Amino acid sequence: MTNSNTDTNTDTNTNTTHLDLTDLASVVDVWLTAYAEPDVAVRQALIAQTWTADGKLVDPPFEGTGHTELSGLADVVLTHYAGHTFRRTTKVDAHHGFARYGWELVGPNGAVAVAGLDVIRVADDGKLAGAVGFFGALEADAG
Repeated sequence: MTNSNTDTNTDTNTNTTHLDLTDLASVVDVWLTAYAEPDVAVRQALIAQTWTADGKLVDPPFEGTGHTELSGLADVVLTHYAGHTFRRTTKVDAHHGFARYGWELVGPNGAVAVAGLDVIRVADDGKLAGAVGFFGALEADAG
């Protein structure tokens, strides 16, 4: 899957992608691409580009630490949502090594299966060090 928000340069001699880790929106977009990438080798390469080796993802139904576990979580997503892709729906709002952004998981027919918000921790090198995902919109306070 190609994410139209991703600014990467491909070296055609080695067929590898070089990601500008100073562009946090691109890092997020490549991660969202990886999270729904069915080709395990491609997914693992994208995860290695965007996550620290000990990065931790916590979503409501599961959590994982490290590249191998993150790739395994993508397998779970793809088992339940075959053919779906993630897309970022907001700008990336960042400060002091943390950021947040909205996202949607979209089916092949364009229908949104689930949407949410991720809060991420960014390592000094620009890679993702942690992410906590939330599903759905925040409820208004009744009081």
